[in-house]
Amino acid sequence: MTDTKATETTDTAYPAAPALSNAEVAEHDISHVFHSWSAQAKLAPLPIKTAHGSTLVDFDGNEYLDLSSQLVFTNLGHQHPRVIEAIKQQADTLLTIAPAHANATRARAAELILSHAPEGFAKVFFTNGGADANENAIRLARLHTGRDKVISRYRSYHGNTGAAIVATGDWRRQPNEYATGHVHVFGPYSYRSDFWAESEEQECERALQHLEAVIKGEGPDTVAAILLESIPGTAGIMVPPAGYLRGVRELADKYGIVFIADEVMAGFGRAGEWFAFQAHDVVPDLITFAKGVNSGYVPLGGIVISEPIAASFDERVFPGGLTYSGHPLATAAAVAVIETMEDEGVVEHARVLGTDVIGPRLAELADELEVVGEVRGTGVFWAIELVSDAAARTPVSAEYMGRVKSALIARGVMPFTSDNRIHVVPPCTISPEELRRGLDTIAEVLRAEPVA
Repeated sequence: MTDTKATETTDTAYPAAPALSNAEVAEHDISHVFHSWSAQAKLAPLPIKTAHGSTLVDFDGNEYLDLSSQLVFTNLGHQHPRVIEAIKQQADTLLTIAPAHANATRARAAELILSHAPEGFAKVFFTNGGADANENAIRLARLHTGRDKVISRYRSYHGNTGAAIVATGDWRRQPNEYATGHVHVFGPYSYRSDFWAESEEQECERALQHLEAVIKGEGPDTVAAILLESIPGTAGIMVPPAGYLRGVRELADKYGIVFIADEVMAGFGRAGEWFAFQAHDVVPDLITFAKGVNSGYVPLGGIVISEPIAASFDERVFPGGLTYSGHPLATAAAVAVIETMEDEGVVEHARVLGTDVIGPRLAELADELEVVGEVRGTGVFWAIELVSDAAARTPVSAEYMGRVKSALIARGVMPFTSDNRIHVVPPCTISPEELRRGLDTIAEVLRAEPVA
């Protein structure tokens, strides 16, 4: 029989772990860890030992201003003491529990999330991240409507699970197309218009005409959902023109289609709003979220479900679930993050950083440098599109982007780069002084790096 008595502890002193260098950590990592979206023989990861606020610190003691928020999720910054304390308290109280049980922390997190959603939303279904949030939102839409097809955009990213990756519009979909029932459309992107538009108004009108033509061509009674990032993130931070999201809402209503707003990257302060769609006078049917909801401290995602869709499962079983749905540690972090954002005016701070610091500085940069083709964004969610030929709008090369990224890191700035763009996506809590320093460093590097 196993002895169930607690194991006795001793006062044995253990030697301190030896100090590790960047090189040692990187060697151990690439020898044992299989990295995402990478050719494994080409890896050169930068080891990070600790972080605080908007600053990262490596094992050699070098500091970096984090203008990436990692994968655009540390909205409240690194190592926020209030969130750390909430996680510790939850661990002392109840470390884990199955999702079938009622849990006070999970319920409080749902209550707080719903308090920032528009009227007419009833429940929150928790997931482990953004991909399975979109996956389950698609499932909800299909079950609610009895239809199969999902329309999403080219130039989008919705996650790396079965349906979510096929809903994705970029290159990552192509080696992963195993799910069925997915259709893609072109969304508004005035700088590289697919509609020969000469104004934002034309771009909006023609993008909506295109979307409706695809709905009609596919057969409206076969389309379950329109799934759109409120602001496409990794694809280029393309803030939709005025009226576009409202037009999508009208088309969804016209044809009885569920409108899913993917707020995984754009939500919880990133765009200077609790949800990015709130700046566009529109209300979707389902809202997916992750990342900033708890600053990425513990994996968490979910779906905010409208009353009609929630009610359709009152008397029938929703055939989906996750072992760690609404995990206490993750939801404790969410409660602390949302309450801190409320108390400290973090969303408003992010909005002001966009209007008063990032927007004006990037506009100056666009006027100064021919390599800057366009700047766009809102809140702390901006893109600098770099071109080798301003008139032809030719994207700079991958080699050039590699040099720019290396030069920024060498100067103590951690960037988020994608294709021919630098995304300026710092924590929502970054100070104006830190942000100006980071933007000045970007300007310095772009002035110094020859395009040819």
